[in-house]
Amino acid sequence: MTPARSFPLSDSPQLGLRERKKIKTRTAIRDATYALIREQGYEATTVEQIAERAEVSPSTVFRYFPTKEDIVLTDEYDPILVRELNERPADEPWTESLRHVMRKAIAVGLAEDPEATRIRSQLMLQVPAVRARMLESMSVTGRMLGEAVAERSGRSGDSLEVRVYTMSLIGGLTEVSLYWAENDFQDDFAELFERALTVIERGLPTKNP
Repeated sequence: MTPARSFPLSDSPQLGLRERKKIKTRTAIRDATYALIREQGYEATTVEQIAERAEVSPSTVFRYFPTKEDIVLTDEYDPILVRELNERPADEPWTESLRHVMRKAIAVGLAEDPEATRIRSQLMLQVPAVRARMLESMSVTGRMLGEAVAERSGRSGDSLEVRVYTMSLIGGLTEVSLYWAENDFQDDFAELFERALTVIERGLPTKNP
């Protein structure tokens, strides 16, 4: 997913000036990367070119993103998703809260920059280094989301149930992105995610439809 203005990011009053500047710099680097990838492809795009396009130094790029793969995979959503989840009504079933927040994030990302979302999914499918880095980053997102789920569900963040559920959710979202790219983006991404959620919550049907 890509950062979106509909979520309070760089202009959010809840963030300090320093953090807002960091987000703007990260966004500039990411936008420059996507623009270069559109023009010449992923492999031909270098960190030096990205730095020049974003008007920062190569060392600044590496300070924000340890690898080129991180630039296309890292976004500002994780802490925002957690905050959105924590702000849902206290008496709302936590699975419904989670579904609501994920739906909102997907809708916003697709509405704001659908091309960047497609490029990211395509890179995950085609570039082994991006896919490998994605698997590493999934665990970080899963742990962060797990803490929020644990708080709402009254379970420990280290419990097996919370870990299995949250990583199933993150893994399912990843598979949706890959499936979407494999099928040339012909399907509606939001509908695919709804299908994935149904499988996670109800299990795999015993018979084909």
